[in-house]
Amino acid sequence: MTEEVCDLLKKALALPAEARAALAGSLLESLDDTVAASAEEAWSQEIARRIEELDSGKMKPIPWAEARRR
Repeated sequence: MTEEVCDLLKKALALPAEARAALAGSLLESLDDTVAASAEEAWSQEIARRIEELDSGKMKPIPWAEARRR
């Protein structure tokens, strides 16, 4: 890391927890632009496929406690 980045990190770490969380969220959001539109489309298709499987009875839902044990 550059000296400038190190200084910025020291200042950020000195912030209250709520401010650090907000800053971290903003930094992470700034990286979201790198997510390809094709990935978003692929997730939309996967979600639609799973909903269809549930609606058709092809797939049966299981309780959260059971899923967690697996």
